[in-house]
Amino acid sequence: MTADGADGLDAIRTHPAGAVLGFDFDGTLAPIVDDPAAARAHPRAAGTLARLAPHVGCLVIVTGRPAAVAVEYGGFDGIDGLVVLGQYGLERWESGTLTEPEPPPGVAEARAKLPEILKAAGAPPETFVEDKRQALAVHTRRCAEPEVALERLRGIIAALAERTGLAVEPGRFVLELRPPGMDKGKALRAFIEARRAGTAGAPEPSAPASDGRGGFPSAVLFAGDDLGDLAAYDAIDAFRSEGVPGVKVCSGSSEVTALAERADVIVDGPEGVVAFLDMLLESLA
Repeated sequence: MTADGADGLDAIRTHPAGAVLGFDFDGTLAPIVDDPAAARAHPRAAGTLARLAPHVGCLVIVTGRPAAVAVEYGGFDGIDGLVVLGQYGLERWESGTLTEPEPPPGVAEARAKLPEILKAAGAPPETFVEDKRQALAVHTRRCAEPEVALERLRGIIAALAERTGLAVEPGRFVLELRPPGMDKGKALRAFIEARRAGTAGAPEPSAPASDGRGGFPSAVLFAGDDLGDLAAYDAIDAFRSEGVPGVKVCSGSSEVTALAERADVIVDGPEGVVAFLDMLLESLA
């Protein structure tokens, strides 16, 4: 635990009612699997989050998955107060209600062109496309040499993104084509600022907790595992610069090391994330 992380954890324990706890889904609350449709949250994740919810200000999941899919695969439907921001913040699920925009035209164009592009690039037959409606994810995890296959596709996927006005989001043996302009850091910041302003049934507006008296947010935690979560780490750093303590948790793996280099605490995958939250819950209860 870094000194800054310890300060953030102390702030959560001291003023839990103003704390915001944020999480990625795949690789953080759910183990990574070969088939994204087979992913399910760690068996104890939903229960632990449900027990945490009454103690803290906000629980929010920020994921590249469609929000409704994360809720279904996580078993999160019954957790009071949980908000799920899907598709990097384009979608919002709260209290059983899903809000989502129409996909930009570039997604449909990329969807139509991807099969021929992958064939022309010599993508291995095990390469597959996950259609998220708002985005398209090209996975190479099932390939015999997934990193080699991914590198072969980087240039052609980037060219397709440029032609269709989309952004490329790299991840663990995946390249995702998605609408630009939003990332997990912006989504986390916008969520917190809306709560700070007292909108959508949120806590009453208050100043940041720079005075140590537990304003909103009193502290911000985010747990992630993949490159897309670095933007949420950036948001934590920005909050720290404003006087709001923060904690960056890395769900560690051998596939991605960039988060571990910036994290305050590294745990062993989703099992470690749940154990970390159990420890936090004990100190709050």
